[in-house]
Amino acid sequence: MATTKVNERIFLSSPHMSDEGFEMGYVKEAFDTNWIAPLGENVNGFERELAEKVGSKAAAALTSGTAAIHLALRAAGVGEGDIVFCPTLTFSATANPIIYQNAVPVFIDSNYETWNMCPQALEEAFQKYPEVKAVIVVHLYGLSADMDRIVELCKKYNVVLIEDAAESLGTYYRGKHTGTFGDYGIFSFNGNKIITTSGGGMLVSNNEERIAKVRFWATQSRDQARHYQHSELGFNYRMSNVVAGIGRGQLKVLNQRVEKKNYIYEYYKRELGGLEGIQFMPSNEWDAPNYWLSSFTLTGKVRPIDIFEALEAENIESRPVWKPMHIQPFFEKYDYVGMDVSEKLFENGVCLPSDTKMTDADLEKIVETIKKLWCD
Repeated sequence: MATTKVNERIFLSSPHMSDEGFEMGYVKEAFDTNWIAPLGENVNGFERELAEKVGSKAAAALTSGTAAIHLALRAAGVGEGDIVFCPTLTFSATANPIIYQNAVPVFIDSNYETWNMCPQALEEAFQKYPEVKAVIVVHLYGLSADMDRIVELCKKYNVVLIEDAAESLGTYYRGKHTGTFGDYGIFSFNGNKIITTSGGGMLVSNNEERIAKVRFWATQSRDQARHYQHSELGFNYRMSNVVAGIGRGQLKVLNQRVEKKNYIYEYYKRELGGLEGIQFMPSNEWDAPNYWLSSFTLTGKVRPIDIFEALEAENIESRPVWKPMHIQPFFEKYDYVGMDVSEKLFENGVCLPSDTKMTDADLEKIVETIKKLWCD
């Protein structure tokens, strides 16, 4: 059995470069050709290869998933005073770009069946705010939202749908990649994601004209002119050729990373699923998750803080489930539609280490540390 160094930190989800060195090959090419800029063959290649991988017609490589959401909102025509529906159970990067556009977020509750946006709460929100301009849906921890019902509602109310698939690259819903059901989809390549470029994101869409416009905005909206001329507001959001090279190499091992994430989830579920009060994150017959983070909820005497402290004492990283946006100090002034599902998930949720570099010895150490809490 593989072993780990004594007290070496076990991370939640850290960067994992390919054993084959695919990334360095593309990065070396960028240096050898002196394309150390936000354009070049790696940028073009990463866009093309990612779009092909997920089954989208076009993609724009950007500096972050947040930048991708921001430009998706601009591409959707969201502006000052417009209402945008957003899941409350998510990272703030989903909601922040709504504010960048001077728009108004309305937060939507989750359901226990998916941990994602509740279609019933979404329909209630449509009835309350029929003038809504866009909907952002998130695929939390690599679990797919109930896309059939959400897509149906967005079509019924003729509203633009943006998928925040930052955590779900490699997840399938009914055999189709998440991020490709809406008008726009975004992916993140932050250091903790299933594949990483250290930082970066991608916006995908079947609307090639809109993606071309996004690339224009992302390069400071520089007009075609001999001199520097700008007729629209621009942004410095284009991915660099070096970073894109890392992404091209990482994309080659995506399937391996998904396989390992699934292995980690099944290991935890097998070893911990029988403990009293543990309920693992849901899976549905239509969902093939990437299990970016293996998570569960607790009911009973052992509480999340007990697990966090026990793991930290062993130099093992873990974290709570996202704190809902509608109870965050900055966002609490905005409306919220739903009950208390997201708050209960936050109160009772635990995200376990899901690093794809972990050995079986690491996993054994984690589960044994947790099991001891049930023996006290």
